Amino acid sequence: MKRYYNEIISVQSENVSEPSVHNHQQNREELNVDELPIDPAKRKNISNFHVNDREKVRRFYLQKGPCQPNMIFPWRMFGTKKRRFVLNWYKEHPSWLEYSVSEDSVYCLFCYLFKPKRGGQSGGDVFVTQGFTNWKEALKKFREHVGEDPNSIHKKCVKACQDLMHQNQHIELALSKQSTQSRLDYHTRLVATIDVVRLCLSQALAFRGHDESEESNKKGNFLTFLQFLADHNEEIKRVVLDKAPDNKKLTSPDIQKDVVNAMAVETTKIILSELGDDLFSILVDESCDISVKEQMVILLRYVNKNGYIVERFLGVVHVGDTTSLSLKFGVEELLQKHQLSVAKIRGQGYDGASNMQGKFNGLKSLILKDNPCAFYVHCFAHQLQLALVGTVRKHRKISMFFTQLNTITSVVAGSCKRQDLLRDKQTTEVIEGICSGQISSGKGLNQESTLKRAGDT
Repeated sequence: MKRYYNEIISVQSENVSEPSVHNHQQNREELNVDELPIDPAKRKNISNFHVNDREKVRRFYLQKGPCQPNMIFPWRMFGTKKRRFVLNWYKEHPSWLEYSVSEDSVYCLFCYLFKPKRGGQSGGDVFVTQGFTNWKEALKKFREHVGEDPNSIHKKCVKACQDLMHQNQHIELALSKQSTQSRLDYHTRLVATIDVVRLCLSQALAFRGHDESEESNKKGNFLTFLQFLADHNEEIKRVVLDKAPDNKKLTSPDIQKDVVNAMAVETTKIILSELGDDLFSILVDESCDISVKEQMVILLRYVNKNGYIVERFLGVVHVGDTTSLSLKFGVEELLQKHQLSVAKIRGQGYDGASNMQGKFNGLKSLILKDNPCAFYVHCFAHQLQLALVGTVRKHRKISMFFTQLNTITSVVAGSCKRQDLLRDKQTTEVIEGICSGQISSGKGLNQESTLKRAGDT
């Protein structure tokens, strides 16, 4: 690692006493980079992270790039004149200038990641902790912050970021010390892991089993599919599972999650690339996962380059409660994470719940206050459901039909013998119908099925 990078790390490490480091290690929780805030004003100081997590945090923000939302910026009064942040400033400083939506201020990404706790530059820590807001002197202060001296703190931080992200100092350097055959084996092992992950994702299958030990006969879908792939490919069999080094098996849950997250990021990039800078609508609904955590699902609806209306899944946001303010904050946070602006929204589609379409305090109304062009349309699927359920409940004969249907389902489903009798009767009627020409036959027709209890839909 380069000299200044080591200097910065040593300065930051000295700011933590030995007992506090020991206590921090004892109470340390595993870092989830997906939960790191995108808004620069909401980030905690880099020195407050555990020393073993700082490089991971730095890599995350460098790969993500500076937070540069495209929006209608608020005005500030400077004397008798109103001024605000100018969008073109991004183009003049594309690599480091960040804007905070919550504080209406700008920050420096590079200095946040690597600036040591000492002064010596224009603005002090204003571009790191406080946030710069003097739009009247913005261009001048930006130039002073960068500095003309090649040894300015900002430029040293830029160099430290370049050194950190330089691949030759990390993975590739370690791999280059190995033989060509070792690198080829690692590549084969990685491709096999990725293929199995893609298979599990495409079929919506669970990855892990309850017992993944060597003696287990049911190790989970991931290891089972990887073993199956190895049994039918000698090249893969030679390098995976028990043939791989202990620290390079690429089968741990962490590796699986990393590959899944990488696929999710690449898929989202394709969606955002297809959307470009065009207008879009959002579809939002609430749901609970299997762990009974309240979640909000957000989809984008837009017209693609071929002129077709498409709907694309953008993400799932965990919300502490389902109040309209919490939902609005979740929507804005996810859009900001993907560099999308609320000002680009031209439509909203939700169900009829009061916290969603409420006239005064619903999510619809809160977004309309920020963007009057984001017209609300009641979700058609929910409208159809409400209409059908309301019609059925008020029509006496149909209501009695579903009541009797539920009774029959409960009686038949409660006994395996009764289910067998029903299947036999159905088979006899299907055969008679086919022979008489009343029922047509073909692929996918006349499948044997089971009874399911009727719901509201």
